[in-house]
Amino acid sequence: MNKLPGRSVIVNDGNIEKALRKFKKKVQASNVLNDLRLKEHFVKPTIERKLKKSAAKNRWRKYLADQSLPPKLY
Repeated sequence: MNKLPGRSVIVNDGNIEKALRKFKKKVQASNVLNDLRLKEHFVKPTIERKLKKSAAKNRWRKYLADQSLPPKLY
């Protein structure tokens, strides 16, 4: 069986639904749509830095919340 270039799927026995599911999985695994969403609008470098910094703060808060002891139930 030959390998087709890029993201392509062979349709067997006219089963388009199955081929479409396989194609969607390939596109999802390659993160093409995520890259397109990121490049859809221009984001200023200062805004991008602020977003990354706030995301890091949120990750840190989540980490600290996971490390804390559970409340006493008495």
